[in-house]
Amino acid sequence: MPETQISCPRCRQIISANIEQLFDVTNDPASKQRLLGRVSNYAHCPHCGFEGPLTTPMVYHDNEKELLLTYFPSELGLPVNEQEKMAGPLISQVTNKLPPEKRKGYLLRPQSFLTLQSMMEKILEKDGITKEMLDGQQKRINLLQRLMQASAPDVRATIISQEKDLFDEAFFGMFTRLIETALAQGQEQTAQAMGAIQQELLDQTDYGRKIKSQFEEMEAAVKTLQEVGQGLTREKLLEIFITTASNDRLKALVSLTRNGLDYSFFQMLTERIEKTAGDERKNLEALRETLLDFTNQMDKAMEEQMKVADAFIEQILAAPDIAQATAQNLDRFNNEVIGQVFETKLREASQKKDTARMQKLQQMVAILQQASAPPEMELIQQLVDAPSEAMMEEILADNEKMVTEELGGMFAALMQQVEQQATKNPEAAELLPKLEAAYSVVIKFQMKKKLR
Repeated sequence: MPETQISCPRCRQIISANIEQLFDVTNDPASKQRLLGRVSNYAHCPHCGFEGPLTTPMVYHDNEKELLLTYFPSELGLPVNEQEKMAGPLISQVTNKLPPEKRKGYLLRPQSFLTLQSMMEKILEKDGITKEMLDGQQKRINLLQRLMQASAPDVRATIISQEKDLFDEAFFGMFTRLIETALAQGQEQTAQAMGAIQQELLDQTDYGRKIKSQFEEMEAAVKTLQEVGQGLTREKLLEIFITTASNDRLKALVSLTRNGLDYSFFQMLTERIEKTAGDERKNLEALRETLLDFTNQMDKAMEEQMKVADAFIEQILAAPDIAQATAQNLDRFNNEVIGQVFETKLREASQKKDTARMQKLQQMVAILQQASAPPEMELIQQLVDAPSEAMMEEILADNEKMVTEELGGMFAALMQQVEQQATKNPEAAELLPKLEAAYSVVIKFQMKKKLR
């Protein structure tokens, strides 16, 4: 989406921002994320540090959820007739794109909102996220800020005691994501400080102690399986389950060995039950029920994760700018389930020879590869693109710390790979001499560096 030049609401300096007036989720599913994620109609001023929503009128439409919402900032002071004149063409645009059978009564009754927050709450409410849930999230954010600002452990202990009901799965999940974000952004001191607070919470809260206990059970389960080693069979696995007294330990073992708990395993357990009687039979039957319950829970959770991952990838594929949508959601691709679903979609598109879909998926692959590429590869690309040897030397001087033996090894491996493709691929044949020229400059630079 092209950016618009606007004046910062605070300092009046010229800044860039994404401005949209129509968020038609039916035709552009990614527009919802742009609105809720503050990508559009939101200012980030590099000059004065201002951040906040822009006073932009907007129309939001979602045919599936029968939502047609309008928002006109009160700061604009527009009378109702002016608002209707501005919203009319946008609503007509929405209606014209809908097939006749989907044009329902809600289109004649757009809901107006006086604040952007209230409109967003309405959108989230239709997704099952209530105002109470949003208020709860805000309370947890405020609690986190108080913990971070507390001057000493005893002050934090008092806060923990006062707000013990807020330390739940949602809080710990949010805390963990913030630590991961801080580490990803190179904010090691912040991550360490948050890690220390997290340890206090694990020791001093009920949910924290529960997490700690589950982690210890998982460690013990891993150790048990490691002691058996590669000789683990279904028979040995069954004996491990039979001798495990703790349900938490059983659950941890199931999560580690789910693939082994197949039809053959449960058939073996059933045969074992039929050969026993009395208390031993009752204990084995209870074990079977527990294992079936745990495996069903895991399978349902995995199925739900797969659905969420599938919907996320489809949302990216439906975006008008797939590369931009992928880049804006890079952190979510670290999820293993999303990776599995993505690979499945690539394979299916290839098998069906769906060229159009394959091209979209390849766009996503290119952005993901670019994001995961080591900095040395980016340096090599800069050198290859440089118009002259003098420019290459300037680039190397600016990145002297990266001019190492490892860089030379990457160059050599890349040239070998491109050389193998050169006979069949014209682009590779064109790239090879550029790589060789750049590599020659790197060698010279390294020699000068050693002489110095």
